[in-house]
Amino acid sequence: MFVVAALYRFTRFPDPAALRGPLLEACTAAGVKGTLLIAPEGINGTIAGPREGIDRVLAHIRTLPGCADIECKESRAETMPFGRMKVRLKREIVTLGQTGVDPAATVGEYVEPAEWNALITAPDVAVIDTRNAYEVAIGSFQGAIDPGTERFRDFPAWWEENRARLSNRRIAMFCTGGIRCEKATSWLRQQGVEEVYHLKGGILKYLEEVPPEESLWRGECFVFDERVSVSHGLEPGGLSLCHACRHPLTAEDRARPEYEEGAACHRCRDRFSEADRARFRERHRQMRLAAARGMRHLGGQR
Repeated sequence: MFVVAALYRFTRFPDPAALRGPLLEACTAAGVKGTLLIAPEGINGTIAGPREGIDRVLAHIRTLPGCADIECKESRAETMPFGRMKVRLKREIVTLGQTGVDPAATVGEYVEPAEWNALITAPDVAVIDTRNAYEVAIGSFQGAIDPGTERFRDFPAWWEENRARLSNRRIAMFCTGGIRCEKATSWLRQQGVEEVYHLKGGILKYLEEVPPEESLWRGECFVFDERVSVSHGLEPGGLSLCHACRHPLTAEDRARPEYEEGAACHRCRDRFSEADRARFRERHRQMRLAAARGMRHLGGQR
């Protein structure tokens, strides 16, 4: 059994490049895999490994500037959900593409999972899902607005187009682990929106703490690892992944005529060339050969 830890912290790193090597070394030595992003605005990522290894890496992260009390959302996986360990330097740990946004200085008001239902059912509250459209398609909160964005950086343009109709509402925002909605609320505060709230710990914390019989969540929650999705109690969901376009697939999606395992789904059948398809098929063949030998083919990993 592996521990999967999702974490982020908005904090100021004066020299992110100096942090990369020691962080990668600490993860590798602990037998931990996954992806961590570091930027001047902080750290973000998901890692997996044995309990002792995760604890060792978290201890290292807590020595970084502003990270002494960093929290993480933990779940379990029967098999290692990542194929390698990556520590990447970025301009932003989550890309909004707007200058002057500083969640370390100001954000919206945090709402604990236990208080979330009361907020989002209030008649004067507009609930906004800040995730990408393909994530929203497999699950969201009852009554939430789906901006239909393909990337997080598309959110500011959507807001500008819709702010007039939402101007007399309080705004409640959520995302998978909290990082996107935290940055979005910081940007909204910068735009002069006063009453803006976000779900502390994101959907993952809500699914972990709120009993299913009290939940307003509908569907499953997409996660960026081999589990593809989780449900209440952070139990692995029932979705798989299209290895061509990386979108989640239901059993119904896999039954469609456009679906070809490892090579295509109904979302991407017309998006790639035949040369691309041939490459995807060969990658899938290599993955199956590796699995038959009890090995992992890194070409199929995130």
